[in-house]
Amino acid sequence: MAVQMRDLMRGVLPELRVHPVDKWVRARAGDALVVSTGRPRLVWEPRRVVPSYAVPRDDVAGDLVPVVDPDVAPVEHPVPLGAGPPVLDPRTPFSTHSCPGTPLTIRAGSDELVGAAFAPDDPDLGGYVVLDWKAFSQWYEEDEPVMGHPHDPFDRIDCLHSSRRVTLRADGQVLADTDRATLLFETPLPVRYYIPREDVSTELLEPSSRHTVCAYKGQASYWSARVGDGVLPDIAWTYVDPLHDALPVRGLVAFFTERLDLTVDGVDLPRPRTPWSDLPPA
Repeated sequence: MAVQMRDLMRGVLPELRVHPVDKWVRARAGDALVVSTGRPRLVWEPRRVVPSYAVPRDDVAGDLVPVVDPDVAPVEHPVPLGAGPPVLDPRTPFSTHSCPGTPLTIRAGSDELVGAAFAPDDPDLGGYVVLDWKAFSQWYEEDEPVMGHPHDPFDRIDCLHSSRRVTLRADGQVLADTDRATLLFETPLPVRYYIPREDVSTELLEPSSRHTVCAYKGQASYWSARVGDGVLPDIAWTYVDPLHDALPVRGLVAFFTERLDLTVDGVDLPRPRTPWSDLPPA
């Protein structure tokens, strides 16, 4: 019987996963270059869907010392992703580890990056430490700045123009109606429909203060929608200045179809289950 790739990928989510990458990876903390390695590995701790970089201890310019008080209650954000078991979304802090190991502080000159490293007990990662992306001010893959998180070789985006009729409604109110959407496919998320502003009911949208960063698309700005007497917070977003992979969706508007009614070519589609199904992203 054929193996469904989706089921294969979901089946290893409870495991510690490692993948070597042939990139020169660096990280700065302020003006100091703290990490420089040509031997990085991507590491997904159990139930995590976004990877972290692990590097050899010798490629960290500083002392690695155990965290003084590691007995902090873990904070998890388990969320749905399709029909599989809950996963830990990026709101789960780095300090919450789902495999055995030792939390470490990096002392680099006058800087002290508390808990910014983690040494898993797994022998396949012997001599390596996993690093907290947010503890550093700037990361580079080769000479390219990288935002959000490491680029995942098993994740990508694909932007395709489509003439299919796409209609989005909230409580019967049309928010968008178009036959010139750009469909953005990103493993393992649902299809996102990016719509020209002329085909969006922009009079219902109010700018939000929210901004998020995607490693593949760049920085997004958000809108809330006022429908009847209610407000759908942070329901739509756009990329004003996207990264190169997302240039086809520059300035277009996408919506969280998890909380809206979506019709494509006259067919009502079910709402997907994702971290954004029940609540606005935090």
